[in-house]
Amino acid sequence: MYDVIIIGGGPAGLNAAMLLGRSRRKVIVFDSGKPRNRWANNMNGFLTSDGMNPREFIQKGRAELDKYGVELNNMVIKTATYTKGEFVVNDEAGKVYRSRKLLLATGLKDNLPELDGLEELYGKSIHHCPYCDGWESRDKAIAVYGPERGGIGQALAMKNWSDDVTLYTDGTDSLRHEDLELLERNGVKVQKEKITRLEGEGGMLQHIVLYSGEKRPQQAMFFSLGTQQQSDLGEQLGCEFTSKGVIRTKKLQHSNIPGLFVAGDAARDMQMVIVAAAEGAKAGVAINMELQQEDRK
Repeated sequence: MYDVIIIGGGPAGLNAAMLLGRSRRKVIVFDSGKPRNRWANNMNGFLTSDGMNPREFIQKGRAELDKYGVELNNMVIKTATYTKGEFVVNDEAGKVYRSRKLLLATGLKDNLPELDGLEELYGKSIHHCPYCDGWESRDKAIAVYGPERGGIGQALAMKNWSDDVTLYTDGTDSLRHEDLELLERNGVKVQKEKITRLEGEGGMLQHIVLYSGEKRPQQAMFFSLGTQQQSDLGEQLGCEFTSKGVIRTKKLQHSNIPGLFVAGDAARDMQMVIVAAAEGAKAGVAINMELQQEDRK
């Protein structure tokens, strides 16, 4: 029986594990090895680690847990149940683990544009988060991908980083007259023609090729097409979800299930590495305090 099982070995899960290990708790962390930012070369906006490779960041974090006796397991957890104060999880090989508390730090995955050529460029010159990658794209010719009316807000926001911003609606024509006026007033160009493919070299976007054959020079692209939960464990356990599809949490990362905590992207709409790590720290302290109260005679 573990004190705490943590599912998810990203910044939220690892930071929680560190504080729980330092609190002399018996902890195991399960990690699928597929973090949301695994395509990125750099992780930005994290004080003291700005620009670090995200894989290096995780490796360093895992190494720091050794001295606290935290167990690390690379197996995927397939099922989880809660009964009478005990959590039971099963890994992909069928092995069973039990704990008094459970922390979900399973994160999200992005809905990606279905564009030919995206795979080679994603995480290098095509991004979803301007706060993570906008600085590196400053003063470049920035494309914003947003079918229907979905890219208006992001296109306007990207003017913070460049004067050369073009909104691509990829063959859709849902922009209203007032949308076009707003975009024009703020210097955002609009291209409605369908995109055939993306061209680039060495991970860097160079052209967006339109259906007509026109090649439009672009140096970076941003998009925001929503996210999905990486794992269905929250749903299995009966967690409440917000309208944005993230798990609803209360003070100190509590969920609606007793003893179940949620931290990181899976629980919030402020999706940044440093925020996830902070939420993991909050959850770690809250879990230990709850265990302390239960252990008192």
